[in-house]
Amino acid sequence: MSANNPAENETRLRVRYAETDQMGVVYHSNHLIWFEVGRVELLRQMGFSYRDLERDEGRFIAVAEVKCRYRAPVFYDEEIVVRTRLKSVRESVVVFAYELVRPSGETILAEGETTHIVTDSQMKTARLPKKYLDAFRAALGRHESRGRRERAASRKVSKQELS
Repeated sequence: MSANNPAENETRLRVRYAETDQMGVVYHSNHLIWFEVGRVELLRQMGFSYRDLERDEGRFIAVAEVKCRYRAPVFYDEEIVVRTRLKSVRESVVVFAYELVRPSGETILAEGETTHIVTDSQMKTARLPKKYLDAFRAALGRHESRGRRERAASRKVSKQELS
C-alpha cells in the first residue's frame, strides 16, 4: 500500500498479552478489532471520524459482512502493521480491505474485508452525507459530481463508439 494514497493507511500495533491464548498466539477475533483500529485511523487521516459522522450527521456505518483469511500466527509482543484500504463506496455501502503484516512487509499474517451499510439512528438504510461520499470518492480518484447514471451513459457511449 502506498503511503501517498489518501485511500490507504498503515497503523502499527504491538500485540498485548490479553490478546493471546494460552499458547501465546493471538486469538482470532482480535484481528477484527485491529481491522477497526485501521479503519478508524484511515478515516482520521482523511480528515473526519466516526464520532463526527454519528454525532453531527446522525449516520452510522454498520458492519454487514466480515471476511478474514488467517495466513500466519501472530504472537505476544510482536509488532504488526495494519494496512487499511478504502476499496469501494456507494451512496449507502462502504467496503474496506485489510492486510496484517510484520513490519518488514514480507509476511502477510491475515487479509480481510469489511462491508458496511450506512444507517440512520433507527438502523434504516440511509445515504452517506455528501461531504463523506465526496471525500471517499476523491480518495478513490473518482470525480464527485458523476453519478451512477452518468457513468453508465458514458460507458454506453464508449461502447457505441467502438462499434
